[in-house]
Amino acid sequence: MENFEFHNPTKILFGKGQVSSLKKEIPAYGKRILLVYGGGSIKRNGLYDQVMRELREIEAFVIELEGVEPNPRLTTVKKGINLIRDNQLDFILAVGGGSVMDSAKAIAAGVPYEGDVWDIVIGQAKAPSNSVPIGTVVTIAGTGSEMNGNSVITNWDTNTKAFFNSPYVLPKFSILDPELTFSVPRDQTIYGSVDIMAHVFEQYFHASNNAPLQERIGEAILLSVVETAPKLVNDLHNYEYREVMLLNGTLALNGLTGMGVNPDWATHLIEHAVSAVHDIPHGGGIAIIAPHWMEHVAAVRPEKVAQLGVRVFQLDRAGKTDVQLAAEAIHSLRELWASIGAPTKLSDYGIDDKEIELMTERAMLADQIGSYVPLTKDDVRKILRNSL
Repeated sequence: MENFEFHNPTKILFGKGQVSSLKKEIPAYGKRILLVYGGGSIKRNGLYDQVMRELREIEAFVIELEGVEPNPRLTTVKKGINLIRDNQLDFILAVGGGSVMDSAKAIAAGVPYEGDVWDIVIGQAKAPSNSVPIGTVVTIAGTGSEMNGNSVITNWDTNTKAFFNSPYVLPKFSILDPELTFSVPRDQTIYGSVDIMAHVFEQYFHASNNAPLQERIGEAILLSVVETAPKLVNDLHNYEYREVMLLNGTLALNGLTGMGVNPDWATHLIEHAVSAVHDIPHGGGIAIIAPHWMEHVAAVRPEKVAQLGVRVFQLDRAGKTDVQLAAEAIHSLRELWASIGAPTKLSDYGIDDKEIELMTERAMLADQIGSYVPLTKDDVRKILRNSL
């Protein structure tokens, strides 16, 4: 196990009716608010009206930034920064899914920064400690952005998707009401389920020794998703299934499963490159790439993939090698994701081999990426070709 520090100050308000907590939570940070949301679903399902009622009760001054994209764009972040500066706002309320929350974090970091916010996103500058405080109202399970300092932003001018992490953009509070996820359509529910599992995988397949507790915590989350996702996608308004999946998503990426380990994240880097070029749903891309990544690394280090198969997919170890178990585990993962309706190949999105080299280049943030089995450019190119 590696030395580590763990500090997560985000306050979680979980359960039915928690939107009413806004009038209690927000005033501690200010009443001049940038309200950030996506394509308008919160207006169709009534959540927008709920939020505005709460804000009126505290006599908040509200400026709206609507239309945040599924792969949130740098141009939208810069628009939000200007809105806060021009209107002297002091708090950001993000109402939506991961894209909305990620945009809010980049806006929060960019407001006090004197340079281009893209410097922060690509790691050339750190998010300042006086970043604008954030609160979130979560409408989808999967990203975990409600309880971490991660933000993924796309620069469409350069077809680059990059991310940053900072403790200074951790939400002050996050409201998680499972009923607010009822309106999430089936495809987005599928993508969220895949993304939760992938977040655990990225930390489960690590390059550290002696982390049995972290692995067991990750396996518990994975087991919960395996049990719940097939039922949820066929019963989208089931409160109990939504409740379980929402908490799965938060715990998968709030730092708990990554304490003291050197995580991998190569699958996400490859998918970020794909969706930066082709603008496909992140969870859909992950569903395609992750099994191919797993096959690639299992050829070098099958033991952890075999462990996943035994502990999560309940494979019988008797008389089998790690190589055999790893192959069965990957088959089980593919079967699970296919059974809930996840895509299986990049050509499902009309992607061919024309931009393999561009996507490979975009994925390579260094000479090698990943930690469980470090990948070279040739390795990434092979994984992408196999994913077509």
